[in-house]
Order: sequence, then structure tokens, then C-alpha cells
Amino acid sequence: MKLRNMTGIYLSCNGQMLLLYRQGGRVVSNQWIASAGGHFEKEELNDPKACVLRELQEELHLSEDDLTDMKMRYIGLRNVNGEIRQNYYFFANLKPEHYELFTSSEGKCKWVDYAEIMQYDMPLTARYVMAHYLQTGRYTDCLYCAAADGQGFQFISLAET
Repeated sequence: MKLRNMTGIYLSCNGQMLLLYRQGGRVVSNQWIASAGGHFEKEELNDPKACVLRELQEELHLSEDDLTDMKMRYIGLRNVNGEIRQNYYFFANLKPEHYELFTSSEGKCKWVDYAEIMQYDMPLTARYVMAHYLQTGRYTDCLYCAAADGQGFQFISLAET
């Protein structure tokens, strides 16, 4: 069984979230996803934050200095075609002075009101994570694990022990 490690970051500003309609991706294409993200490089395998910051710079030309409250909030696990997909989802606020409609070589970016986010077509794991985030996660500081169980996803808070 192989592992596929990926990151994504959801950016919020002015009561909206930046989504990317990814086109031509290796795993996800023609769906709305996090504003930036992708696969780990070999040197990033134990550092999802390094991966997501690299992707943020490559795809949106933003750095950690352009954000506030950046945190890894979800780790998604799913068994797909003999491959364990591990998704590390980060959430952050974009400083208002950087609010603009971004362009990305990965697809089309769009600011979306929170109330409308679930109307967009997303990959399975992202859809469950986003639904949980909108209902619960945005009101906590917890790190959650989202594991596919064949019926949907089960969420647990990963407390430090």
C-alpha cells in the first residue's frame, strides 16, 4: 500500500473564504478546493507546514507574513485505490491589505461567502472537512482527525497527551 501526503490551506478575509477551482491536477481536477496546496516534496515529509507554505508561495505568491492565525486544523485519512491519502488542512486569515482576487496557475480563485461554500463541488474529504469546519471547527482551536469509514467521515479531536 502506498501513501499520498498532501496539504491545503483555506484563507479567510472579510467574512469570505478563498476557494480554487483546480484544473489539470494530478489527483483533483475540475473541483473547488483549498486556495493553495499540493503534494509533499521528499524533504517535507515530516513537515506539513513547510509544504503548505511552499505551495502558498508557488500558487498565490503569499508568505506566512501575509497571514494571521495560521493553524493545521484537520488531518484527513482515506483509503483510495490501494493508496492511503493523508491530507493536512490548514486554515488562516489573510491580512486585509492583501485581499484581492488572486490568479493561480492551478486554476481560478474566487472569494466565497461562508453561507455559500457548501454549494460548490469539492473532493469527498474536503467536503466533509469543510462541513465540519463550518459547523464546529471554526469555533474551536482543536486539531481534528477525519477518517473515512465507508459511510462518511468520523471526526475526533486529537488532544495532546
